[in-house]
Amino acid sequence: YFKKFQYCGYAPHVRSCKPNTDGISSLENLLASIIQRVFVWVVSAITCFGNIFVICMRPYIRSENKLHAISIMSLCCADCLMGIYLFVIGAFDLKYRGEYNKHAQLWMDSIHCQLVGSLAILSTEVSVLLLTYLTLEKYICIVYPFRCLKPRKCRTISILVLIWIIGFAVAFIPLSNKEFFRNYYGTNGVCFPLHSEQSESSGSQIYSVVIFLGVNLAAFIIIVFSYGSMFYSVHQTAITATEIRNHIKKEMILAKRFFFIVFTDALCWIPIFILKLLSLLQVEIPGTITSWVVIFILPINSALNPLLYTLTTRPFKEMIHQVWYNYRQRRSKRDKGSQRAYGPSFIWVEMWPMHEITPKVKKPVLCTDSSEASVTTQSTRLNSCT
Repeated sequence: YFKKFQYCGYAPHVRSCKPNTDGISSLENLLASIIQRVFVWVVSAITCFGNIFVICMRPYIRSENKLHAISIMSLCCADCLMGIYLFVIGAFDLKYRGEYNKHAQLWMDSIHCQLVGSLAILSTEVSVLLLTYLTLEKYICIVYPFRCLKPRKCRTISILVLIWIIGFAVAFIPLSNKEFFRNYYGTNGVCFPLHSEQSESSGSQIYSVVIFLGVNLAAFIIIVFSYGSMFYSVHQTAITATEIRNHIKKEMILAKRFFFIVFTDALCWIPIFILKLLSLLQVEIPGTITSWVVIFILPINSALNPLLYTLTTRPFKEMIHQVWYNYRQRRSKRDKGSQRAYGPSFIWVEMWPMHEITPKVKKPVLCTDSSEASVTTQSTRLNSCT
């Protein structure tokens, strides 16, 4: 019986050696479970494809709010790093398949593991900070419309650059001082520093707690509070409006979008917060839980952010319908031997979509909504913020 399962490799002739896994890795494989070995590729593919698709499509969605589009593309770049992280873990799992124990310690001490772990933290922190920034921007615009200053390109780009600098600092500071942090990223086979083991250095534990229970928890609370306040503000406006039915319908659409954004954030971060609290209380946490958190729970936001912030929005849907409409027009005119169809240009204002488009587009549509989250009495508010 050893403290770590890797030590069993030094006793090959022992009939039964325990433990033979730490819940994440086994003597044979970097990822012990067949489910994890399969889904690490599935989640990686979904995350990378979704975010790359949005990055490629964003330039084709013409928008008055160019700065918002830049922020969304920056968010997709951060989320895509999480897919790359999972891809690398899956690749090294294939490399060490069947003989992982021979390479386990070398892998966890290697520069590859350190860089992969840094990539995961960089993706996580930049994504969290960007979501917080986008939320606060909408919060000020909706709840305090008369205080809303039109964002300038210089200010927005400066904030985005600052967020990425903070992300790089948080991710790579543990690599700068080995004596204080020790092997910060190399505590498990997936190189993610949840640090549930009490044997780790105090520096590593303090730093991990500050990041996960300090920065990330504060960001999560800000996001929940902001969306709650935004919904309450729209709800109060709808109560005093005259067209009750239309406002109720718009309010429900807005409530659904707010709910799913807050729900995915909660689904991603609450389990991690609980794990860190249990770790502080010196509760023993099985390694299996850590592996499931890293592969299934942590990438939830990275995989769903393209869906929530781009693929389900009105500008994207109408662009797809318009492309299909133009294609059918060109095909119809080509069959008739006439000239090519003219593809009109569009300007989409994107904040929060309120109206579902019709399934069949009969003619080109020019979108003039000032905001996807606007109700009739709030159109003036959001106009000033786009």
